[in-house]
Amino acid sequence: MDRIDGMRIFMRVAELGSFAAVARQMDVARSVITRQIAALEASVGVRLIARSTRNLSLTAAGAAYLERCREILKLLEAAEADLAGERQEPRGLIRLSVPLSFGLRHLAPLLLDFTVTYPDVNTEIDFTDRRVKLIEEGLELAIRVSVRLDPLDVARRIGSSALVAIASPAYLARHGEPTHPGQLAGHECLLYLPVQQEGWPFLVDGVMANFPVRGRLHANNGDALLEATIRGLGISVQPTFIAAAALEAGSVRQILSDYPMPALGIYALLPDHRYVPQRVRILIDYLAERIGEHPYWEAASSGGRLPRGATDA
Repeated sequence: MDRIDGMRIFMRVAELGSFAAVARQMDVARSVITRQIAALEASVGVRLIARSTRNLSLTAAGAAYLERCREILKLLEAAEADLAGERQEPRGLIRLSVPLSFGLRHLAPLLLDFTVTYPDVNTEIDFTDRRVKLIEEGLELAIRVSVRLDPLDVARRIGSSALVAIASPAYLARHGEPTHPGQLAGHECLLYLPVQQEGWPFLVDGVMANFPVRGRLHANNGDALLEATIRGLGISVQPTFIAAAALEAGSVRQILSDYPMPALGIYALLPDHRYVPQRVRILIDYLAERIGEHPYWEAASSGGRLPRGATDA
């Protein structure tokens, strides 16, 4: 017996609740359906359907197997559809989640360009810094920026961004410039929460260590903290995708450059290990090509580059 055909027949029996109904639908004898189900049960080694004179019902194993059959056949159909359309333009809907500041500053323009390049692909974009549940929320993709991922995350790295400590010239003129991360405890620091509540990491004498910091202003948005930094309210640690323009304009300066901070990885997170639709693969490739490990926002107008992080995420 062909296992895939057996799965399809099993799904029909589960949905219609009758061997006879499936037989009529397929225009075959009822005995054909009965034999197919019996052969499938023999091959998997468990009873899938409990039979009685009046009705059929799934066993506990049958109910679990039904969900797996649906997933497998859905993946198979998606793979076949992609192969059939491999030489065609991608089409369909992509629902994705992106971080707020990085999304607005850098991903939104790229995603708009993508929609122009691929007019048959529709996109729904959720701008949020919360950790979304991809499967539960019906999302095909999430872009996240982090030093490290959860071991269970299914992800592809599409780029990186350095982290830098910055302050305005006015703040440094008033309070002096720290020359070692240990001196930050005596400065007003602007904290991105909850990520930075344990302190700021710097590479000192070959060891990455967290240094305690304090301050009156905390926020969960990097752009708000950048504005506070520009206004001279304190020192902040920012990814270069937020700080690059202000550094180039001179409204803030990098400090403690002799003590690198860990690099941030930029990742495309997927729901699980399922087959990835062609349109999603093409979008991930598109973003990876345009971001990469040496992103465009770190190129200074002079042609130089902002310092890279001490380690990759």
